[in-house]
Amino acid sequence: MIPEMTNMNRALGRIDEILQRCVPWMEKRASGTQRFVDVLDEAVKKAGTPAERSIDGLRRLAGRCAEDYNIDEELIRAVIQVESGWNPEAVSAKGARGLMQLMPGTADMLGVEDPFDPEQNIEGGVKYLSGLTDKYNGDIEKALAAYNAGPNRVDAGRIPEAASRYVRNVMALYRRYREED
Repeated sequence: MIPEMTNMNRALGRIDEILQRCVPWMEKRASGTQRFVDVLDEAVKKAGTPAERSIDGLRRLAGRCAEDYNIDEELIRAVIQVESGWNPEAVSAKGARGLMQLMPGTADMLGVEDPFDPEQNIEGGVKYLSGLTDKYNGDIEKALAAYNAGPNRVDAGRIPEAASRYVRNVMALYRRYREED
């Protein structure tokens, strides 16, 4: 075999290894093969453009989700600010992930496959907060406490001080954002 072809075969083999380990979310085409450039294109699409990951792009996304679930955009912006500071890669000490800091079990319940994907995370978080707002008959403070500490604690009347502080912080930002707009 020609030495250049041997090196090429090694490089292609290594690319296949990388694809199998690093891109499990990609399904192989029906033929069982996939071109490396196609995988890169898909990875770029999944990551989103820099504009979509900008604060303005994330705010537009939050606004769209807020409208879809009939909840104030300013409230969603306040929750995201307090939860993650608009960092899509944020992970809390307790394991909450993404912009709206979804716990793994909550993300699963909401159908969020990738909590670090801003669109999935914000949509899941807004859907959850909207459901909690409905559950507590429009009482935003109770919904926020349940979002932070869990509905079982709120229902049992055991809201931790950290959750009360969280509610105060979100509500202060929410009021400020409403005054700005």
